[in-house]
Amino acid sequence: MDKNTIDASTLQKMFLAAAKGLESKKEWINELNVFPVPDGDTGTNMTMTILAAAREVSAIEKPDMKSLTKAISSGSLRGARGNSGVILSQLFRGFTKEIRETDTITIPILADAMVRATETAYKAVMKPKEGTILTVAKGMSDKAVELAAKVDDLSEFMRLVIEHGDYVLSQTPEMLPVLKQAGVVDSGGQGLMQVIKGAYDGFLGKEISLDTEPMQKPSVPAAKTDTEASEAEEFDIRFGYCTEFIINIGQAYDEETEHEFKAYLESIGDCVVVVSDEDIVKVHVHTNHPGLAFEKALTYGSLSRMKIDNMREEHQEKLIKEAEKLAKEQKEHEHEKEMEAKALAEKAAEPRKPYGFIAVSVGEGLSEIFKGIGADCLIEGGQTMNPSTEDMVNAIQQVNADTIFIFPNNKNIILAAEQAKYLVEDKEIIVVPSKTVPQGICALINFVPDLSAEENLEVMKQEMEHIKTGQITYAVRNTNIDGVEIHEHDIMALGDQGILAVSQTLEKTVMDALHAMIDEESELVTIYYGADVKEEDAEAILSNVQETFDSCEIEMHYGGQPIYYYLISVE
Repeated sequence: MDKNTIDASTLQKMFLAAAKGLESKKEWINELNVFPVPDGDTGTNMTMTILAAAREVSAIEKPDMKSLTKAISSGSLRGARGNSGVILSQLFRGFTKEIRETDTITIPILADAMVRATETAYKAVMKPKEGTILTVAKGMSDKAVELAAKVDDLSEFMRLVIEHGDYVLSQTPEMLPVLKQAGVVDSGGQGLMQVIKGAYDGFLGKEISLDTEPMQKPSVPAAKTDTEASEAEEFDIRFGYCTEFIINIGQAYDEETEHEFKAYLESIGDCVVVVSDEDIVKVHVHTNHPGLAFEKALTYGSLSRMKIDNMREEHQEKLIKEAEKLAKEQKEHEHEKEMEAKALAEKAAEPRKPYGFIAVSVGEGLSEIFKGIGADCLIEGGQTMNPSTEDMVNAIQQVNADTIFIFPNNKNIILAAEQAKYLVEDKEIIVVPSKTVPQGICALINFVPDLSAEENLEVMKQEMEHIKTGQITYAVRNTNIDGVEIHEHDIMALGDQGILAVSQTLEKTVMDALHAMIDEESELVTIYYGADVKEEDAEAILSNVQETFDSCEIEMHYGGQPIYYYLISVE
């Protein structure tokens, strides 16, 4: 291979190495979250996005540029999670568009592809912000254009681009004050650098394990035949009889004697355990000749509690049971799929209703609330587990309506929802930009059937502006944000614009947050308590809130959400 160009086979290795490079640093990237909350998920989102594409890429046996670029673009597009994952998928989309008609990638083509990648990603974001992954991508693409006219060696070209990318990343705190306050670089930018560095390692041919479990295509294993199972298991069981007994010592038995006895047992079997206790010796050994173990033991004394189990026979019974269980599970799975397909077909055959609603929700209580106010389909997700673009598309397919409103209820899910609507052709998809669960509930409640879809969207947006949201959780590290000292394990209240309150107790943080949120115009306060809050503790806080803020109507509901002790809505 000409090391000054990249062919399809090399690009495949580079992409898989890029996925591995990002996956290996996933948790480290998560920890770069500006707010010290237990939901830093940039690394997770970017990793799941690239692995969705890597599964398709690794399945191509004889890659060419067209098949490879299609797998990268389509896989990452559908697997995109969170804002960082969507932006990464758009970078891949732009990059692959530039190279898909080529056979090999040269330095000029690589530079052009990086420029197109950056342009595509910027277009995908409504209000691009500098100091983010976009800035790092642009810095590298600009440097690539500059170097393309000067550098002839591809390896050197890539090294210099990466070097400049690291520099731009180091400057992100100077562009975003919130990063500087937290003492971190942009997590999305760091994730992108891990992708590029992994790809570079793949180009250099460094030893990288590419066959990680997440890259394997999920499948239900076929049940083995009895013969196959028996042969496989018997091959693994070298010694078929589990033999146990006790020696009642009748002569001298010292450490040297015990050592010799163990050596003998190991010569006829494995899994040897010999434990001496005064005048008895407990013995365990796997062997094909239990009689030999007994005969040797008899030279030391009499035997008792002798027990022999045929492990091959036990394994055979176990395999039969497992095969029966697997066959049952497969049958149930097939039945479920048939019922789902039948239900979808029945829905598709029904006349479409004008409007349908999809909400992203996590927590039993919150999901029940969304169902109760009209949600047709719920997508499980939120903090720490942002749903993918494909999750959105699958949910859309389940709702038999001409126009479908999606409520992301998390600012990190809005881009994935926006991306999903471009993959659906037979329905109008409207993404309501709800950034929190209280905003989503407010928006859905204010839907008016007699208004047009566009009018409803405007009404929802206006109503969401009247909602103040507070989220109560705990700090996972020490930091300083907006002049507020935060220590690990502190209880924090996060508002729409930043930190509302911090203290060492849950009740004080809730009350301080409410004091910051409630003003003379506030009328209704709704509190949703999470999975980690006892009902009696929630009731105690409710009583305190009602007594303190008696001018407002106060409601308390079980939300069941993880991570956040309380979600607070003030309107």
